[in-house]
Amino acid sequence: MLDINMSDVIAVLKSLTPYLVVLGVVLVAAIIITFAVNKKTVQNISVRKLVHSESWLVVLVVVSVSIALMLTGPMATLLGNATAKKYKLSDETIAAANTQAQDLYSEAVTMLQNNEDNLPISGTKKLNVFGWGSTQPILGGSGSGSMSNEHPMASILSGLKQAGFETNSELTDLYTAYRTDRPVLNMFQQDWTLPEVPADQYSDSLISDAKSFSDEAVVVITRFGGENADLPRDMKAESVIYNNNSKDYEDYQQGESILELSQTEKNMLDLISKNFEHVTLVYNGSNPLQFDFLADYPQIKSVLWCPPAGQTGFNALGDILAGKVNPSGKTSDTFLKNVRSTPTLNNIGNFPYDNVEDLAVKVNFVGSEYTSSPTFVNYVEGIYVGYKFYETAADEGLINYDDTVAFPFGYGLSYTDFSQEMGDVSYKNSKVSFDVTVTNTGDKAGKDVVEVYYNPPYTNGGIEKASVNLAAFEKTKELKPGESETVKIEFDDDTMASYDATDAKAYVLESGDYEVSLQSDSHTVIDSATVNVPKTITYDSDSNTHNGDQVAATNQFDDAEGDMTYLSRADHFANYEEAVAAPASMSMSDEAKKAFSNNDTYNPAEHDNADDEMPTTGAKNGVRLADLRGKDYDDPQWDKLLDQLTFDNMDNMIAMAGYGTAAIKNIGKVKLTDLDGPAALINNFTGVSSIAFPSAVGIANTWNKDLASEFGKTLGKMAREMHVDGWYAPGMNIHRSPFSGRNFEYFSEDGLLSGVMAAGEIAGARSQGVYSFMKHFALNDQETNRTAMLVTWANEQSIREIYLKPFEMAVKDGGAQAVMTAYNYIGPTYAGANPALLNTVLRDEWGFRGFTLTDYFAGFGYQNADQEIRNGGDAMLATMDVTNHVTSKSATSLKAMRTAAHNILYTAVNSWQYENGEPKTELPIWQTGMWIGIAVVFVLFIGLEVVTIRRFMARRKPAVEVIASEK
Repeated sequence: MLDINMSDVIAVLKSLTPYLVVLGVVLVAAIIITFAVNKKTVQNISVRKLVHSESWLVVLVVVSVSIALMLTGPMATLLGNATAKKYKLSDETIAAANTQAQDLYSEAVTMLQNNEDNLPISGTKKLNVFGWGSTQPILGGSGSGSMSNEHPMASILSGLKQAGFETNSELTDLYTAYRTDRPVLNMFQQDWTLPEVPADQYSDSLISDAKSFSDEAVVVITRFGGENADLPRDMKAESVIYNNNSKDYEDYQQGESILELSQTEKNMLDLISKNFEHVTLVYNGSNPLQFDFLADYPQIKSVLWCPPAGQTGFNALGDILAGKVNPSGKTSDTFLKNVRSTPTLNNIGNFPYDNVEDLAVKVNFVGSEYTSSPTFVNYVEGIYVGYKFYETAADEGLINYDDTVAFPFGYGLSYTDFSQEMGDVSYKNSKVSFDVTVTNTGDKAGKDVVEVYYNPPYTNGGIEKASVNLAAFEKTKELKPGESETVKIEFDDDTMASYDATDAKAYVLESGDYEVSLQSDSHTVIDSATVNVPKTITYDSDSNTHNGDQVAATNQFDDAEGDMTYLSRADHFANYEEAVAAPASMSMSDEAKKAFSNNDTYNPAEHDNADDEMPTTGAKNGVRLADLRGKDYDDPQWDKLLDQLTFDNMDNMIAMAGYGTAAIKNIGKVKLTDLDGPAALINNFTGVSSIAFPSAVGIANTWNKDLASEFGKTLGKMAREMHVDGWYAPGMNIHRSPFSGRNFEYFSEDGLLSGVMAAGEIAGARSQGVYSFMKHFALNDQETNRTAMLVTWANEQSIREIYLKPFEMAVKDGGAQAVMTAYNYIGPTYAGANPALLNTVLRDEWGFRGFTLTDYFAGFGYQNADQEIRNGGDAMLATMDVTNHVTSKSATSLKAMRTAAHNILYTAVNSWQYENGEPKTELPIWQTGMWIGIAVVFVLFIGLEVVTIRRFMARRKPAVEVIASEK
């Protein structure tokens, strides 16, 4: 979601223009009257003064009325948010959340390398911590992932100190003297500079002192990402802002990406490796760094991946280095030796259409006007995303795995050793099950992860299938040396089904042998067994659906496939070069243009149904929203309640749903509050925030379902204390590319791992009565052009198997009650107004009950309420007037509004606010102030009017007496 404060201010000022124009006209009129009515034009002084006074009293009335209208109109939502009562966390909650966040991060840190058992550090409590990033570590991300300064934050250095280490202050002083702040990287400005002290600025005495201080060196390398910008693939691209650390050399050469080491970082590693034999590299970032350099530095014994740490996470890093905590994280993404070897490389980024002049629209955003035209991105890799590509490509002989992959998906080391033994595999009643016995065979206590994958039978040229697919996982408790735990693994056989978009147009579990394997990561097999499916099962009827679908899934996104070549496993990926090449055409097809719509082309009247009947509005049935708590979505009493709503009731609730939904007094609907962000609740209006947890990548790295659920539960508790009802999270888009700016906010390259974690968080928050907005629905997997009518082309199989998978699990397993839709189009249809996505798949197939909300609503030339409510959208994340109001009052429109209102109210009444009946409400402080102001103005007006009349009469009396005497 957007960081919207400035854009809201500008938009509100623009929306005030009509009121200000009226004020200006009346003011000018009063001034004209004041000067026009003078001794020459009106000789009678009493009349002249009366006209002057009354004209300015009119100004007073008009000003007062205009201000009241502005306050209750365009400014109402912003004022309500800005003046909301501040509800802060209790000290007890803060302490508990800080501890929990640290505990979670202790399982998020992933040890990628530990040669010669370099870690944990022993024999010294002194550390040389190198790298400018050690003084400015990554705690979160930008945009909605930004962190508040309300609560103290642990840093890398403070975490080391807390663990009992003393760090070299001379090095720290060098870095803080070099630069004290991180370059600006936010929604609207991206400076990608990586500050690092050049090697020649480390004096001989500094290095000598460091060697005397300790023989242990810790090197911190950081990478930052955030909302609205993807990481640069070419640091020399014209659009990339980067300042070299030295005038003597370039940090990057043409074609080098930010996920490679800069020349200054390389020089630093050269310097450190020449002077220290025991080096630990800490990579602090969300996007997988290119680890092509480790072989060049044998002195780097250990490598730790530390995702953004949140409030207290870095305390856990100190404990891990000290050996107080045993790392148990596993990678949630694949780390490559060359990030350019990803099959998505040529099909991420900026691809503007060259034939869409007729679809260009004028957009006004953050005070500037520009022309926006449709752009596109091709998901040419199909289902072969992340490890599913690398493992399958290696099996087919397309790549040399060891030359390509540095660290596999699901990989992570421990200070101890484990053995895993796979029991007999049972396949009965459509379930695959077996036990895994995990034994700690080392000499330190620790946790291990049981990872289970399957390899389905593949027919050359048939349904696309990866040779390695995560099926299930579990994490053990902490096992003492010699201790064992038996873990139960069970999954439905339709987990192994593939979506056949060509022939069956349904999920299909093909007959044949399925290899079910116990693995330590996506590449390393511990043991395996064969499960034979004797007969092909096609999930194409309502009595035989896939994964508990309410109705059988069938093709819904044929119009999103486009006309490009998709990567195929056929003949050992024979079409690889053709499929993954950059787009061959930059033109939108005539068929797509015909189906495409934006705010210039959409006319709601063209989509009215003449057979629709106008629903009842404004009835006096006496039903209160609280009466519907716990009732079924289809309970007949809902109709009585909805009959009571007026057009304005529904429109205000639908249109102004930014950071909460509006109150409706006549049904007892109170104003609810919804907040960002992915790791913490932050109220940008009141300045109050919760404790920030580690990023979604870190949560995925734990591979611990319970930790995800506990995080959701704790966030729900904090939300209640902050008087918050809805959470704009979790994000569960896929790490399609290592360069996505928002990877910190999303879990993984794998749909199942993402789905398990997302479902756990949502269920945890729901247990506290807090509804979560799973986002961004769907295929919002890059930041580039996301609000520039980004047409995403993908085939049905990849949409369902990869990109919708975590959302599906969030609904079915997590009980999601709210959805935030994506900015992008899916094929020629905006995701926020896509009936196939929002109605057929989300509601009909998955059985979702709740409401959908746009991402931040600024119009952008294609967002409009009329289109969205008719196609499964319910609410607009807007705080000011743009195209977020429903303009059509046809029967079709009113029916759609009624459905949207139903969805919003259903979620609202089942939130924690209504658990004890209808909540008590207080008049917002700004309204109290407004009414007091109106009362003061009224009294002032009456008083001034009385004075004016008296003066008029007093001036008129002498004139009358003179006239009488003359007679």
